[in-house]
Amino acid sequence: MARSVLDVPLRTLRARTSAKWRAYDPDVLPLWVAEMDVMPAPAVVRALARVAETGDHGYPWGPAYPEAVARWYDRSFGVAVDPGASQLVADVMTGVAHALRAVTAPGAAVVITTPVYPPFHSVVGDVGARRVEAPLDAHGRLDLETVRAALVEGGPGSSVLLSNPHNPTGVVHSPAELEALLALAAEHDGHVVSDEIHAPLVLPGAGFTSVLAVPGGSRALVVTSAAKGWNLAGYKAAVLVAGEDVRDVLRRLPASAGYQASHVAVLAHVAALDEGQDWLAALVADLGANRALLGDLLAQHLPQVTWRPMEATYLAWLDCSALGWPDPSRVFLEQGRVALNRGRDFGRGSADHVRLNLATSPEVLVEAVERMGRAAAPAG
Repeated sequence: MARSVLDVPLRTLRARTSAKWRAYDPDVLPLWVAEMDVMPAPAVVRALARVAETGDHGYPWGPAYPEAVARWYDRSFGVAVDPGASQLVADVMTGVAHALRAVTAPGAAVVITTPVYPPFHSVVGDVGARRVEAPLDAHGRLDLETVRAALVEGGPGSSVLLSNPHNPTGVVHSPAELEALLALAAEHDGHVVSDEIHAPLVLPGAGFTSVLAVPGGSRALVVTSAAKGWNLAGYKAAVLVAGEDVRDVLRRLPASAGYQASHVAVLAHVAALDEGQDWLAALVADLGANRALLGDLLAQHLPQVTWRPMEATYLAWLDCSALGWPDPSRVFLEQGRVALNRGRDFGRGSADHVRLNLATSPEVLVEAVERMGRAAAPAG
């Protein structure tokens, strides 16, 4: 079960001071927040060393990050991104908030496709809009009829906030699905804001499509970052990209938007995008192996739990309804000493699910699922 990136010993991880490793007691295995158990890409280490050696600790300046994103999208996905239609922002959710404020009509709503990343729920209120949920279908994919109904409920000028690839189901939206979604939004005089932070983490057997690459994408906005693909959450920076027909949105952003990002983060992210391809490829291979391992472990230790192996991300969405527990995450924590994200935070109807982060070593993943299996075993 050798891994080339997901091979950091547990004793090394326990010394970390981030939320993942400090939110729970030391005996808990933390497979919750979207933070990977990896050492940084060599390109990132070199960039940060240069920063420390030269004292380059000032404010961000210039188009370096948008230009790196443009190179990344062109090289990886064949998508032309204009750096001149991009804006540096503090992080993805800050960029999402800026975009939603700019394109959502007064009194209209923001549609989210649930279950979805919990901050999607809160950001809608933060921007002063109404939230309307459009549940995914039984396969965890976009249900265009529920989206249509949500847009009608939201009213003209409503926005759709999309997770692409989707968190937590790990679905990679198809070009046909994206084109239909964009057409629906346009039909209701709305726009799609696409969070594409997980785009680098598409696993073997799937291919990523940006909303910018399909018909109707000229009305869309994308927010992306190297933070997730290269495990750089502590280095705050992201880029908001406007489609060709909505470039005027950038003029509506606060003048301070670009200054809220970290200059050091920009340098780390640019190095990752430009020079971290080999490391990313090794990571994706390890994630694919862990996906298969998780399937075997669930079948052996938790056959009551069902899931659809994700096409992207490192986040597994587990259906624990057969266990009959009101909150499976609580039982797994209290009885198994494994921390997972609770399903109810992702939207209505998800209380019997948990989200599991498999971006760890095989040893930790095996021990975690074995613990979960013992917690679910019948007493006696």
